[in-house]
Amino acid sequence: MILKQRMDNLRIDKWLWAARFFKTRSAAAAAVAGGKVHVNGERVKPARALKTGDELRINRGQLMMTVVVLRLEEKRGPAKQAQTLYEESAESHSRREALAEQNRLLNAAMPRSEGRPDKRQRRRIRQFVGK
Repeated sequence: MILKQRMDNLRIDKWLWAARFFKTRSAAAAAVAGGKVHVNGERVKPARALKTGDELRINRGQLMMTVVVLRLEEKRGPAKQAQTLYEESAESHSRREALAEQNRLLNAAMPRSEGRPDKRQRRRIRQFVGK
């Protein structure tokens, strides 16, 4: 009979993948190796053992999140389950919401085309361009 051992530490790249911060484990490992993930303020390697209570700073493009590890999970599950693995700081959450609002306003201000021009509009375009 095999007893299931209690997990008290786990590789950081595995946890980031299981917590759904990255689509693949290799993408998580590349981000950690590239200095995009810091544990307790320090740059780490992908094989670094993560423990509950560790604070992570995850930088993904414009998005920068600060989370505290609540549980360690080796297997990737549904998104609802993944959200129980960590707690995002209030400052990080408000910063992420402000960025989302800013992006929404930028997209709303962008001009939208109404699709491809019809036959009459194409004739006018050709006439204007001189072809």
